[in-house]
Amino acid sequence: MSIEFFLDGKAVTAEAGQTIMDVARANGINIPGLCGDKRISKTTSCFVCVVKDKKTGKFLPSCSAMPANGQEIEVTSAEVLEMRRTALNLLLSEHNGDCEAPCTLACPAHAAVEEYVRAAANGDFAKALQIIKERIPMPITVGRVCPRFCEKQCRRNVDGEPVAINEFKRLAADMCYDSYMEDLPVLSGKKAAIVGGGPAGLAAAYYLRLRGIAPVIFEQMDKSGGMTRYGIPEYRLPKNLLDKEIAHFEKMGVEFVYGKKLGGNLTLSELEQNFDAVIIAIGCWQASGMRCEGEELATPGINFLRNVIENNCSAPNPGKVLVVGGGNTAMDCLRTSVRLGSPEVTCIYRRSEAEMPAEKIEIAEAKEEGVNFQFLTAPVKLEKRNGKLILTCQKMTLGEPDASGRRKPVPEAGSDFEIEADTVIAAIGQKTCAPADIPVNRYGCVEVGNDGVTVRSGLYSAGDCVSGAATVVEALASGRRAAMAAARDLLGIPVEEENPINVSRGNWQELSADELVVLRDNLSAEPREKLSFIPLTERKTTFKEVCATMSAAQLAKEGKRCIECSCSDKADCKLREFAGQSGCRTDAYSGVRQAASYDVRHPEIIQDRGKCIKCGICVKICKEVVNKSLLSLQKRGFASCIGTAFDQGFPDSCRECGECINACPTGALDWRKKR
Repeated sequence: MSIEFFLDGKAVTAEAGQTIMDVARANGINIPGLCGDKRISKTTSCFVCVVKDKKTGKFLPSCSAMPANGQEIEVTSAEVLEMRRTALNLLLSEHNGDCEAPCTLACPAHAAVEEYVRAAANGDFAKALQIIKERIPMPITVGRVCPRFCEKQCRRNVDGEPVAINEFKRLAADMCYDSYMEDLPVLSGKKAAIVGGGPAGLAAAYYLRLRGIAPVIFEQMDKSGGMTRYGIPEYRLPKNLLDKEIAHFEKMGVEFVYGKKLGGNLTLSELEQNFDAVIIAIGCWQASGMRCEGEELATPGINFLRNVIENNCSAPNPGKVLVVGGGNTAMDCLRTSVRLGSPEVTCIYRRSEAEMPAEKIEIAEAKEEGVNFQFLTAPVKLEKRNGKLILTCQKMTLGEPDASGRRKPVPEAGSDFEIEADTVIAAIGQKTCAPADIPVNRYGCVEVGNDGVTVRSGLYSAGDCVSGAATVVEALASGRRAAMAAARDLLGIPVEEENPINVSRGNWQELSADELVVLRDNLSAEPREKLSFIPLTERKTTFKEVCATMSAAQLAKEGKRCIECSCSDKADCKLREFAGQSGCRTDAYSGVRQAASYDVRHPEIIQDRGKCIKCGICVKICKEVVNKSLLSLQKRGFASCIGTAFDQGFPDSCRECGECINACPTGALDWRKKR
């Protein structure tokens, strides 16, 4: 006998035995649910599938509620959606696990770090490169110059040094780049102009081509690469390797037009007339001054580096050098000066070493090469006397934190002193110099909308000209977002949103070594593999690359140090999926989460109780489908958990079944190694 009722005002028919959820899904209305499985009796424990009976005002679990004739059910009203969101937020409030590994979350490009590390450690460098290039289209470059955001959040920092993640990118690219080629789609007929051939522009071109849009890069210089070519010294990034990387873009069909400068011999209006989309990626090519009297006598850091690079690592000995600044550009200027033969190279920085924005490894290598550092020192005036530059400085002390979060340097009264030099280099920072027809914000960066890349319809922007001077990997991520936005608007391809739900057990600083329970076999306790540097005397006198790529054997060992923090079920976890769709927040409800608890006694099965939402599916699957009674809900209240009788652990015979693992919606039960 059929039953007629209403779902969101639409008349529908239910057959005998059908639940409201069954009928809704049959009519194309998807109701989320975590605890349902057709093979078992009703559970109704999660309440995520809630609907509302309009006449009675009652909320019903649609996975078990049977419809009645004439019943009016609200499925997608604001009130129902809020009730589902509440149920999901409550589940998230005590969920203790890691959706994604901290290294991937820290990567600006959101590269699948754990996955490419695993592939390379197992010797499959071609697969590793494929995974890397999904998010990092310049792995040769990034593998050499990335500041290693991922390594800073690696949980092996708790008990030693992080996994050498960056080296996996570098070796995979060095080994497989010549033979690698993407699977390219047929061109759609749409064309996009990209202004700027730096990392952001190259990334935009890459992802546009992967979506069937023909990209043309307009570059003001005679070669592409932007600051990776003209701002990063040879000893960090050999330009023959950069050429090899850029040649790959040409193989993909990316067109390059050189000698074209926006606002000069290239106008925005002509680009918008001739292309379906335009992406501005002009970078930050204007050096910031020292903000002191006589600053025009200083050589801008980016100009200094560019001159050396354009002259094939050849330039006159700069004599005694002072470099003002504490970032990576400053370190590059210091170390380049050493290689040009400067007898004395000194870094002047107004804060302490702890506040320096330069990478620690760059500071350490500069010190090894003989660079002097004068901290808590700020320039006051630069003048020329008797053919020498005289930099008047004053000593500083650190006061309260400023907007950057670092302690503000405060001048010490009467502490002025002078330093003599032949060359003073200002490596303070860089700014965008945008043409008049490009809208900019109060910082001089290109003005974009809420998505971070759209200027207006058909016009996008990416990279340093939007964010201010940043890193290569950040520029690549920005270029990808711009390409995704253009592909959305031109071809209707939905933008791949990052899943907003990422439950995390916490950063490594918040955890103790005891809390890092090993969830993988054969975790190595060996120290981090070391890089092989060329002799110091050679480093100081040549522009040869300072260190070699780690070997495959080294990375096989290094890969065993990876904890593999992310959830093994992250790709198909229903809790994460539904919470993301509902706009949930992991911090919607505060409180103390249950402590992480693992059962790893079985040789092939892991039970991660922190991820368990106590839906009861595993208990019923074991009892009603497998005809066993190995699992049950134990204890009461907040401490309740799923376990085996007398806490004996999973019997060995469970390796032949796995039904409870397959049915678990959150990865609380899983195989040690995914099958």
